[in-house]
Amino acid sequence: MDCVTRDGRPWQPDYLLSINPAVCIGCGRCFKVCGRGVMTLRGIDDEGNVVDDEDEDDGDVERRVMVMADAGACIGCGACARVCPTDCQAHGAA
Repeated sequence: MDCVTRDGRPWQPDYLLSINPAVCIGCGRCFKVCGRGVMTLRGIDDEGNVVDDEDEDDGDVERRVMVMADAGACIGCGACARVCPTDCQAHGAA
């Protein structure tokens, strides 16, 4: 399927495919520009594993990072990539 803008110019969506938790600083800039709920802020333990929501109150959280919440909601606009100060996201075709 070829994508085009409203006036017919070709456009290729650049979908968010992943977020590298080792590089993400959890600043939330990407979350703020995305109105589709694609990402959410989650805790990371001292071993680098994403902590389940219910375990975040156990004191196991070393820091917080953005993680994929609903990848299917991404429309490929690329706004999150433009505001990310660490370039921790991978984007591409679906």
